[in-house]
Amino acid sequence: MNLAKALTSSVAVQKLNEELLVVVGGGAAGVYGAIRAKTLAPNLNVMVIEKGKPLSKVKISGGGRCNVTNGHSTDSKSLAEHYPRGHKEFRGSFFNVHGPMDTMSWFSNHGVELKIEDDGRVFPVSNCSASIVDCLMYEATRVGVSLQTGKVVTSASTSSGGKFVLKIQKIVVEHVEANYLLIASGSSRQGFSLAAQLGHSLIDPVPSLFTFKIEDPQLAELSGVSFPKVRAKLELENMQRHLPQYTQVGPMLVTHWGLSGPVILRLSAWGARDLFASNYKGLLIVDFTPDLHLEDVKSILSRHKSQFMKQKVHSSCPSDFGLVKRFWKYLLDREEIHDEILWASVSNKSLASVSSLLKKCIFKVLGKMNSSLPEAFRCRRSH
Repeated sequence: MNLAKALTSSVAVQKLNEELLVVVGGGAAGVYGAIRAKTLAPNLNVMVIEKGKPLSKVKISGGGRCNVTNGHSTDSKSLAEHYPRGHKEFRGSFFNVHGPMDTMSWFSNHGVELKIEDDGRVFPVSNCSASIVDCLMYEATRVGVSLQTGKVVTSASTSSGGKFVLKIQKIVVEHVEANYLLIASGSSRQGFSLAAQLGHSLIDPVPSLFTFKIEDPQLAELSGVSFPKVRAKLELENMQRHLPQYTQVGPMLVTHWGLSGPVILRLSAWGARDLFASNYKGLLIVDFTPDLHLEDVKSILSRHKSQFMKQKVHSSCPSDFGLVKRFWKYLLDREEIHDEILWASVSNKSLASVSSLLKKCIFKVLGKMNSSLPEAFRCRRSH
């Protein structure tokens, strides 16, 4: 197609004396970036190209509540430390330009009340992702961002004049010249392809933020049981080094297929490449009483035994551990302490074994399981 004609098509909406920014991807980053660009440069034409419906993943994120940002790690250094790949690069001025507090202020100034939960996650007070989606869509329309849906940018190159030449497909093929290009396509291969076409070298991405598959029928029966705080350590056969981040503390959840929750997701993020190299097989070592030393656990069990000698072990769990009875029974079954055994019959050796299991419960990780959301991907640019 003749470029001059293409620039007069409905796709190229810029005026001759104005510049154009094309944003590839209509997710949270793309739409928010488009709004910010249009706000800071009102004469800039901003076009968002999205294959599907804009902000569709935002709508279902955070269990339908939308986790906006983090309200605890507000300084650049501490925030950067939470990035498995890129924490060194982000220690500079990156987050000083626009960080979590700026994001929170922006939404508050645009009518969305936010709240910070105990773990630092920030959600709309409404507990509904529609508050975020509606705000972004309204503001994009108000400032004049052009949202082009049902279209795909299939190729990108640069002209002799230094502009980006983009091939856009829907029913017909069109070409657009842009002064600026923002690739915000998330884990889509489309973005990687466009970056490569423009001369960037990329390390192959691998999955991240997934749950662990553990084949244990007895554990699967506990699906839905959660733990407010555990310490979980990941060990892999092919792991070249052990990072402090391969031990995480926080909530964990039992699922039909294994283990999930914030602790597992963080381990999958930090261990993404080592897990990939290990074919997602390894050991997960869980401490279910992270605030107690081993000797403290032994003392609690010994004291409980002396107080409840005539009660069955399976029906009497020390409250100090904060465990539900179903999981307590699971631990006892692993130690072959059967239903009818009374506390009076439990040997000191068995007490020591249960104590050790509470502090060091080993699960075999046999694979990864996708969540209801598409997997995130971990990658970084190489020079």
